[in-house]
Amino acid sequence: MKRLPFLLPSDPEAPFPPGDRALSEPDGLLAVGGDLGPARLLNAYRSGVFPWPSEGYPLLWWCPDPRTVFRTDGVRLASKFRRGLRRSAWTVRADTAFEAVIGACAAAPRPGQDGTWIVPEMIEAYTRMHRLGHAHSVEVFDGEALVGGIYGIAIGRMFYGESMFSAVSGGSKAALAALARRLHGWGWPLLDAQVENPHLASLGAEAMPRARFLERAGELAALPGFEPGPWTGRFGTMAAAELAESLPAPGG
Repeated sequence: MKRLPFLLPSDPEAPFPPGDRALSEPDGLLAVGGDLGPARLLNAYRSGVFPWPSEGYPLLWWCPDPRTVFRTDGVRLASKFRRGLRRSAWTVRADTAFEAVIGACAAAPRPGQDGTWIVPEMIEAYTRMHRLGHAHSVEVFDGEALVGGIYGIAIGRMFYGESMFSAVSGGSKAALAALARRLHGWGWPLLDAQVENPHLASLGAEAMPRARFLERAGELAALPGFEPGPWTGRFGTMAAAELAESLPAPGG
């Protein structure tokens, strides 16, 4: 087995190996060790790398090939769901319930998975990133009840999605669609979704060759973006019903 680089916790600014050096089996495993401090995480995402812990192993860092992405004008919602959104009273906000969103993502059951990679250390690290203004959540509410959400990291004009959840059917779809709509309006064309699954594919996710992803995401991350801080005011309050009119149905 190819020997993986080991990252020292004492050197959070150390560069990551190039993504094309990642293993093909398991797909995308690039390095081990290090820490989840802000400097390391920002360095990782700028390099197209993300942490994905596994119980019993040192911290693992990944850069899979291909990479799953959404074009922010390409999220697709089924016609039946769109009809339901037109009658919905749901509203969507940003950065008003980050800890609730990441906690719900950690607790959400994942088909085919035993447990979660969103372990307490990950929750602590991304909550810290949120407080520093780098991690953001988009939240869907029915009145004051949180029914869905998504969170991730923003660098430059690139958004790196981490996880999403639904407490009510369709909550995560509405959160993803609302995030994509805002990003598209801001001139952010790409949303990283990391690893393919059938649910993401049904919503319009695409497989992008790793080399192309690293080139494009690197370009976007280097562009001027927003100053670190909450997106609450910038995002505003969106009526979920608006999403029924602004996104194509599958095949549309």
